[in-house]
Amino acid sequence: MALEVSTNDASALTDTDLDELASMEDAFNAGALSKAKEDWVLITTARFGDALHGFNFATLERIGGTPCVLFGLMSVKRTSKRDQVLRGLMSEAYHRALMAFPDEDVVVGCRFVNADSVVALKDLDDLTPRPGNDAVGEERAWGRRLAKRYGIDSKYDAKTFIAKSGAQDGYMDFESAKPETLDPEVVAMFEDVPVAKGGAMIVYGWTMAEDLVKLGKR
Repeated sequence: MALEVSTNDASALTDTDLDELASMEDAFNAGALSKAKEDWVLITTARFGDALHGFNFATLERIGGTPCVLFGLMSVKRTSKRDQVLRGLMSEAYHRALMAFPDEDVVVGCRFVNADSVVALKDLDDLTPRPGNDAVGEERAWGRRLAKRYGIDSKYDAKTFIAKSGAQDGYMDFESAKPETLDPEVVAMFEDVPVAKGGAMIVYGWTMAEDLVKLGKR
């Protein structure tokens, strides 16, 4: 059975739709999903037949004039098909970015609470933060811009890219089926995130215009 991915306006979600998202029994409760409906422009769903396997709230906008794909809240069901679902959601996001920002470089950002989910951004350039890279001024500036856009700038540390609390109203909820394959250095990077206290790390990267054509191609 083929994976079916579709995108609609988040504002059009009904109570029945929100109940379906909540029924996936992921990290987000009904309150978080209702807030996401108000905060984000697009909702993307991924299904096998009638069964929901993943969803993503996001927006395409410009931050300081720079095209941006901003993920608000994404979740992938813990099944054997999770990797395929994640790829489908990301491919759809890149396709939407290509339609909105043709011939432009695009920054892609999200909040994370574990190393597993960073694989979603594997096709991007200059991922920040990343092991072995001491972020410079402009890289840190982008972290601050994204933190401000998420409304967590008062709790955000620009040196570590970590918001210590109040940052989990939306993030990328994904768990690897094979945690033993994760990059140990990325895992170590997340040891400083106070997840139990509501902390999260902002991670972002870039897709150049020529790469976006390939990533967003259907």
